[in-house]
Amino acid sequence: MDAARLLTPCFSSSMRSPSSRPLSRLSGAFRSPRRCAPFQASRRRNLCLACAAETLVAGSQREEGSSHSLRGEKGVEGGDLKSWLHAQGLPPCKVVVKERPSHDGKHRPIHYIAASEDLEAGDVAFSVPNSLVVTLDRVLGNETIAELLTTNKLSELACLALYLMYEKKQGKKSFWYPFIRELDRQRGRGQLAVESPLLWSETELAYLNGSPTRAEVLERDEGIKREYNELDTVWFMAGSLFQQYPFDIPTEAFPFEIFKQAFVAVQSCVVHLQKVSLARRFALVPLGPPLLAYKSNCKAMLTAVSDAVQLVVDRPYKAGEPIVVWCGPQPNSRLLLNYGFVDEDNPYDRIVVEASLNTEDPQYQEKRMVAQRNGKLAVQVFHVYVGREKEAISEMLPYMRLGYVSDPAEMHSVISSQGPVCPVSPCMERAVLDQLVGYFEARLAGYPTTLSEDENMLRDGHLNPKKRVAVQLVKLEKKMLHACLQAVFEVINQLPDHTVSPCPAPFAPQLK
Repeated sequence: MDAARLLTPCFSSSMRSPSSRPLSRLSGAFRSPRRCAPFQASRRRNLCLACAAETLVAGSQREEGSSHSLRGEKGVEGGDLKSWLHAQGLPPCKVVVKERPSHDGKHRPIHYIAASEDLEAGDVAFSVPNSLVVTLDRVLGNETIAELLTTNKLSELACLALYLMYEKKQGKKSFWYPFIRELDRQRGRGQLAVESPLLWSETELAYLNGSPTRAEVLERDEGIKREYNELDTVWFMAGSLFQQYPFDIPTEAFPFEIFKQAFVAVQSCVVHLQKVSLARRFALVPLGPPLLAYKSNCKAMLTAVSDAVQLVVDRPYKAGEPIVVWCGPQPNSRLLLNYGFVDEDNPYDRIVVEASLNTEDPQYQEKRMVAQRNGKLAVQVFHVYVGREKEAISEMLPYMRLGYVSDPAEMHSVISSQGPVCPVSPCMERAVLDQLVGYFEARLAGYPTTLSEDENMLRDGHLNPKKRVAVQLVKLEKKMLHACLQAVFEVINQLPDHTVSPCPAPFAPQLK
């Protein structure tokens, strides 16, 4: 099964305009088998078999013929995505769709957007009319319902994924067929032609052993399952979907694995628009991601204007060069989880250190009050940004020292003071620093490979792409952990007396 297939293709219904929110009901012959007469159910099965054999099957001989076979098709039912967009009102633009090979011969090449002519910073590369942009107000047919759903039970991604799954049921008769076909072709793959770890096997997830990202993948997977179980809510509340598919309840029409694949495909290409209503803030934009590559140090963004979504480039491009856009201030763990790539030059990359005051400490409540007074919580998350590890350690030290205070008189002095500085004895300072050293060393020991081993693996030009992107991620995490260790050792080296033993700390803060 293809990783980002939105659903098994079958069914047809009448074609509609993208701007028409009330959707026509399906004819009785295409309703669910449990509502159909025997001859109708049989006809439906035959239709599904015909669809699966002839249309929308990624990797099939028919579609693998690429541009040659597509020349025989015409109108919105065939041709490339850009031609379809122009036929539907896309104004002249300065980009072209190109392709590069996939790392796996079983997969079709990756499409990407490149400049069709030389561009200067400030040029409008393209402007996609709102009529060709998929947003929740279109999906649900009601802006109020869109806001209600997405602020309570379901994410925008789940709603958009469900909509495309239903749209794909119409096959070539769906208005969005060329766009959905392109999403299927991309299969949720990132710049390295790698799918999100949400679609990796257990063996492949082992590449992330030692990294907190593996737990994030499993947590996200559980979140997708919870959203799947709430899909029927969307169907009942969205008048458009209910009218078009009155007997196709989502959790009965689509297995979880199909929904998960659709969710990941939408996740890899959804755009977060600014200065628009909640019902339009998440959008699927043809010519946008995944055809546009993300770059952390880029400042170009897809922007909503009065009647379109446009891209203004932030740098000059030569004709044929791939165009990149900003992916937001996301760490590499999020880039891998959402888009299947890691950015080695990501200034927003970070690791997380969670520190918490010991709840068994008799002075826990007093310490919690002092922490809150200084802008910290009883369970405090510290973000350690790449290149700013020393700053992070400096921020952690006062919090850790507070946790080590044990004498009631000292605690009273801390409560009376107005600043974050606790009275620090030499043995307490050494205990705090030793705990930090032990914590960072334990995290590094949790990885199955060392930093030097990772660097050696990345020199292998034949390394499996999924393993390559995973090794890139853990290598960058280890570099930050080593930098944290180095920062702690620098503080230790500044201690006036290195013979002082650390104080015992029965209620030391806990680090995760």
